[in-house]
Amino acid sequence: MDYRGGKTTLCAGCGHNAISERILEAFYEMGVQPERVMKMSGIGCSSKSPAYFMSRSFSFNSVHGRMPSVATGALLANKTMRSIGISGDGDTVSIGMGQFIHLLRRNVPMIYIIEDNGVYGLTKGQFSATADIGSKLKTGVVNDLPPIDVCALAIQMGATFVGRSFSGDKKQLSTMLKAAIAHRGTVLLDVISPCVTFNDHEGSTKSYKYMQEHDDVVSEIGFIPPYEDIAVEYDHDTTVDVQLHDGSHLRLRKLHEDYDPTSKSRAVNMLMEAHENGEVLTGVFYVSAKEEDFTSTLNMVDEPLATLSSDRVRPGREVLAELMQEHR
Repeated sequence: MDYRGGKTTLCAGCGHNAISERILEAFYEMGVQPERVMKMSGIGCSSKSPAYFMSRSFSFNSVHGRMPSVATGALLANKTMRSIGISGDGDTVSIGMGQFIHLLRRNVPMIYIIEDNGVYGLTKGQFSATADIGSKLKTGVVNDLPPIDVCALAIQMGATFVGRSFSGDKKQLSTMLKAAIAHRGTVLLDVISPCVTFNDHEGSTKSYKYMQEHDDVVSEIGFIPPYEDIAVEYDHDTTVDVQLHDGSHLRLRKLHEDYDPTSKSRAVNMLMEAHENGEVLTGVFYVSAKEEDFTSTLNMVDEPLATLSSDRVRPGREVLAELMQEHR
């Protein structure tokens, strides 16, 4: 019960509810206490989701598109907390694009989930910036603008763990979330989450049927916690093993021959080719455990800034006088 949240008010069958279930399962199975988690969100159907899991966690529902700056500030105040941000394709890629990009380039240590349905669910289902060219609304309107691929963008801008999943793929999404919890840095998960009210019809490229018919998985994903024996046999020519920050391992068995989860350029090229071929790729596209996260880059003290006494964070008269003298 510690990991449960309130009763959902989203539409029955909404993919967002399935994502919430996978999140609470992943945190429970990874042994993360709810009280050590900060849940952040913006505005939209997706941003209501944090109310539906881990009710004992700290939660902040921010202004539309402004969740990244709030999350960054909260983590700088207490870097010992785990942070998960839930956003939507509208909240992130339209009004929130500016802040989203800077969160990525700073490698802020948090899990950022985009519950991607291709429409604005709270304002009657208009196309969002992730909607594919040629997709149709229930009203018959056809989208004629190119989509923004948030995964390609995240890889280019500096996120160190990037992947896409489908709310209907329980096994894949659960494994990716566990690996995300073990990673230290910005994790971007674009989760296709069909809107059953406005975007689950024939002609939609974000519907349950379309995903089931066009989902092209780039790899089979395995996650091995640090306390489990990892000495198992596997084919080195087709399997990539990445050790994450807590000692756990992300094991990826290639299903695409040119798949290399450690190469930014190959990952982006693979995503671009998939768009040209009308495929929806899912899986972990890029992962690196080498780069420093934002709090490490800033060389912060070990203790959370929010807990420091005033005499440690407020310069005394002598220090201020010395600074003034140096700049005369």
